[in-house]
Amino acid sequence: MIKPRGRGEACLIRYADDFVCAFEYQQDAEAFYQELGERLGKFKLELSAEKTRILEFKRQQSQTYFEFLGFEFRWGKDRKGRAHLKRRTSRKRLKKSLERFTEWCKENRNLGVRKLGKQLRAKFQGYYNYYGVKGNSRRLQEYYDQAMGILKKWLNRRSQKKSYNWQGFKDTVSYLKVPRPRITEGAKLPEGAVLLRFELYMV
Repeated sequence: MIKPRGRGEACLIRYADDFVCAFEYQQDAEAFYQELGERLGKFKLELSAEKTRILEFKRQQSQTYFEFLGFEFRWGKDRKGRAHLKRRTSRKRLKKSLERFTEWCKENRNLGVRKLGKQLRAKFQGYYNYYGVKGNSRRLQEYYDQAMGILKKWLNRRSQKKSYNWQGFKDTVSYLKVPRPRITEGAKLPEGAVLLRFELYMV
């Protein structure tokens, strides 16, 4: 729609109805935004006004960031001082993940040790597989630390008598082989000077 007629490079990163478009020049981004709205209208679709915006996203603007698929993207510097695109779990998604884990602990605190360990290993490994990208170690550790506190709280509510102090709880976590935070491979978002963040909804 725009790339053949655009002045510079362009790309689209999409997941379901949520996507980001990156353009080298703001003029191309604005043209795409206008034409996309007109084309979607033909199919009785509209862009979500609250979640659609044009954002200038350059290396020189380190405070500018955007969120996409549970990650926060911003420019920073690597260990050699070079501009580097950083990704970390968004605060909003971290909060929701911990809320879901709390509900799971409430519902499953009385599981047998073997079954509890199996499900815990799967939950934590699944979380690391998605959020274990380079540069996200602190948010992974934050999730793990808070989740351990939540788990201890609800395991201690299985009976009127308190079951675990911290050392006893740590020994249990070790016995259950709950994986600690670790970096796994993750896809990189292509660099772009100007980004368009979209979300669609039916009208």
